[in-house]
Amino acid sequence: FKRQSWDLIQAIWLQSCLAETVHCDLQPVGPERGEVTYTTSQVSKGCVAQAPNAILEVHVLFLEFPTGPSQLELTLQASKQNGTRPREVLLVLSVNSSVFLHLQALGIPLHLAYNSSLVTFQEPPGVNTTELPSFPKTQILEWAAERGPITSAAELNDPQSILLRLGQAQGSLSFCMLEASQDMGRTLEWRPRTPALVRGCHLEGVAGHKEAHILRVLPGHSAGPRTVTVKVELSCAPGDLDAVLILQGPPYVSWLIDANHNMQIWTTGEYSLKIFPEKNIRGFKLPDTPQGLLGEARMLNASIVASFVELPLASIVSLHASSCGGRLQTSPAPIQTTPPKDTCSPELLMSLIQTKCADDAMTLVLKKELVAHLKCTITGLTFWDPSCEAEDRGDKFVLRSAYSSCGMQVSASMISNEVRAGAKKVSGPKKVHCLNMDSLSFQLGLYLSPHFLQASNTIEPGQQSFVQVRVSPSISEFLLQLDSCHLDLGPEGGTVELIQGRAAKGNCVSLLSPSPEGDPRFSFLLHFYTVPIPKTGTLSCTVALRPKTGSQDQEVHRTVFMRLNIITPDLSGCTSKGLVLPAVLGITFGAFLIGALLTAALWYIYSHTRSPSKREPVVAVAAPASSESSSTNHSIGSTQSTPCSTSSMA
Repeated sequence: FKRQSWDLIQAIWLQSCLAETVHCDLQPVGPERGEVTYTTSQVSKGCVAQAPNAILEVHVLFLEFPTGPSQLELTLQASKQNGTRPREVLLVLSVNSSVFLHLQALGIPLHLAYNSSLVTFQEPPGVNTTELPSFPKTQILEWAAERGPITSAAELNDPQSILLRLGQAQGSLSFCMLEASQDMGRTLEWRPRTPALVRGCHLEGVAGHKEAHILRVLPGHSAGPRTVTVKVELSCAPGDLDAVLILQGPPYVSWLIDANHNMQIWTTGEYSLKIFPEKNIRGFKLPDTPQGLLGEARMLNASIVASFVELPLASIVSLHASSCGGRLQTSPAPIQTTPPKDTCSPELLMSLIQTKCADDAMTLVLKKELVAHLKCTITGLTFWDPSCEAEDRGDKFVLRSAYSSCGMQVSASMISNEVRAGAKKVSGPKKVHCLNMDSLSFQLGLYLSPHFLQASNTIEPGQQSFVQVRVSPSISEFLLQLDSCHLDLGPEGGTVELIQGRAAKGNCVSLLSPSPEGDPRFSFLLHFYTVPIPKTGTLSCTVALRPKTGSQDQEVHRTVFMRLNIITPDLSGCTSKGLVLPAVLGITFGAFLIGALLTAALWYIYSHTRSPSKREPVVAVAAPASSESSSTNHSIGSTQSTPCSTSSMA
């Protein structure tokens, strides 16, 4: 590596400033000539907050995908906890289009809330899933905050991979509020799907075949010094290339360079080499404009700018180039000699097949538009029986069969088959299912203890009640979920909402962990603040059977209900012992008489012990009688009920 003295650099730089403007028309370079990918923690909107004492660590991701179905690698990485089990994590994933998710969360107790109609993934063991309500962004944040303090939230545009580090939040905020152009620090790093724009040009008036690779990292939000790892891979053989690498960035950026070729290095700040990482080398002061950096390349006798890239503040940058000096090509080749990269994902393609079951028949639909987005080549669909082929209806393939043909497997609760796609690199069938609803039974049970041992049909105000919904026979391929529940108390008590949008309604309703068989459970407290108290009520719950792998079209919804008796609390404590109205009136009159006599005695003592000169006339002020009576009359004949904890009665 060549290095000149600082005095010489200043002289040359001054000379270049006085020289005429550098002529180099930057034009996009094709991906076959140069490609730059990067990983960054900069997001369009985001926040990081500290919640050190929270039992549940909550993270929210809003993901925008501009085109069709996509694939996403999402990795959750737990920090070292000195041998202790990491905190439970709630990850809320909101997407705008179909995504096939590769999820890795090894050893992490994860709860995932996501758009089940848009996200498809192979569920890792130990992950509990919940369907995300159809809320706008602000309401999703409120919904997540009800379950625990939000540690991080971010908006990402077209990510290819995301690394979410748990237990790393070091934000100064105590409450997470989305703000524009934020740096997520070590909490989140992501790689955009679209590579960075690479441009190149010929430097006029310079002879030779020396090429320059220029990387400019733009200033961003950073809490401290950053090291940017730059990986440079050039396809030329050693000795066939004379090149210079120019790296320019903010003052707080240093560089770790990993290159497979000997190159002249020109950087701001400090840099080190991967082969000698402990040796830091001071850089130079470089211009912070594209024109100035092109002038630096010309000053270093480069005749070609093989790649010029401007990036946001990144942690890892990878440059792959194959220009090999003097053969820069900024326009697409007229003839493509190598086939395009095959981006067809068999898993995502099969997940886009929609399954519908009705009228004792199974129907599968695959839209050709989705196939085109994945760049797959597909010739048709068949069931397990290859003679049952799909019908080509122009914009989609439709495969339909009655339950009695095409190799359908019929059991007591489910009809299943396999579908195969005639497509390049698509191997292996996908299982498809239909529920036999006539054989399914839904039960709604009320219990008076959290052990769910003995069912009951009575509730008492102020006593906690436990509810479980069960489907029999149980179906391992489908997940039973609670959509909503309410308690109808008739015209006297109205309707008490318990669960809405698969979320608890109020702080006196709690969603519980499912039973070992996967049956959903919750508990609630009910209090009445006025009379009369209803004697009966109807508990109604709407449930959904959702396939663990598949689309929302396969969901089945049912409403189950049960009649409940309400035990009225014995407010008097002795109404069954013969205390009738005359006795009550007698006690009241006696109490009044004793009070009057006691008042007269006190007045007699007061009037006879005070000196006559200090006696003053007595003025009696009558308090308005309307306030108490009006308040009482307002409550008579009305009932107010609410699911509420005992503490709220104070």
